[in-house]
Amino acid sequence: MSATRYTYLGPEGTFTEAALRTLPEAATRELVPMVSVPAALDAVRNGEAAAALVPIENSVEGGVTTTLDQLATGEPLMIYREVVLPIAFALLVRPGTSLSDIKTVTGHPVAQPQVRNWLAANLPDALWESSASNADGARLVQEGKFDAAFAGEFAAATYGLEALVTDIHDAQKAATRFVLVGRPARPAAPTGADRTSVVIWLGDDHPGALLELLQEFAVRGVNLVRLESRPTGEGIGTYCFSVDAEGHITDRRVGEALMGLKRICPQVRFLGSYPRAGVSRGDVRPLRPGTSDREFLEASDWLTRCQDGRF
Repeated sequence: MSATRYTYLGPEGTFTEAALRTLPEAATRELVPMVSVPAALDAVRNGEAAAALVPIENSVEGGVTTTLDQLATGEPLMIYREVVLPIAFALLVRPGTSLSDIKTVTGHPVAQPQVRNWLAANLPDALWESSASNADGARLVQEGKFDAAFAGEFAAATYGLEALVTDIHDAQKAATRFVLVGRPARPAAPTGADRTSVVIWLGDDHPGALLELLQEFAVRGVNLVRLESRPTGEGIGTYCFSVDAEGHITDRRVGEALMGLKRICPQVRFLGSYPRAGVSRGDVRPLRPGTSDREFLEASDWLTRCQDGRF
C-alpha cells in the first residue's frame, strides 16, 4: 500500500480536490485524481492508496448516492474524518465567449439543482447535459464540446477558461460534506464532538420495523443527524438505511445502541466514528439526563450489585 498517496474524485480542479487540500496532511501526500467515486475507493481497497476523499452529502440535494452505495457494499472501508466546504459556482467559458453565445452547459448532476434558478433566469434556452464532475465539465468546454460549465472558479486556470459569472448559488449557505475514507482500523479517540456512521439492514418487512430500529437510538438519547434509505438491489421495496448519529462508538450510549441494532438486524456495517467538521465540544448540546457514560456505568454497577445480592 502506498502510505503517501490519496485519491479523490477528479479530474484536477474539482471541489473534492479543493476540500482535500484543506487537510494539513495533503501537503505531504501524492494527490491522485480518479475518474469516479468507485475508482477512488477501489484504489484504497486494492492497496494503491492509503485514503480517498469523496463527497457524501450536499446541503441542497442531500446524500451523494454513489458514495453511500459504495460504502454500503464491497470490502469494508472506514471514514476517518470529514470536510465541509461552502459551495459557489462560476460559469466557465472559453475566452471571448459572451452570455448570448451560450447554447449548451454542463456540470456534475449534483450541481444542477444548486444553479437551476440562476440558469432559468439567465440562460433559459440553454441545453444542460451532465458530466462526470464539474472539473470534467470544464475540460469538455476547453475541448469545445460545450459552451459553458458550472464549476469552481479555481478550475478556470487549469483548463484555460474564463469565469464569465462568479458566486452562483440558488441557496445562500450551500455546502458539501466530504469524507476521508481508508481501510478499517481502530477509530481515533473521541473528541466530544463526533459523528458515527453506520449502514443498517432490516431483518424483515413488518409494521413498526423502522420504528424498532430508531428506538435503539432514541431510548439511549442518541441524536440522529442523517437518515437515508437506499435500495439494496435485491428487489423493489428492499432497502438499507444509511445513518449518521451524534457521538462516538466508545460513548456508552452509542455503543449500546449499536449492540441493540446488531441484535435485531441481520447486518450492521460500521463506517466509523470521527470528528465533526467545524464543531467543537462547546457546540454540542447537553446530553439528556440518564444518557452520560457515568450514568450508564452507575446503572451497570447497580445491576451487578443486585445480581450479587448486595442491593
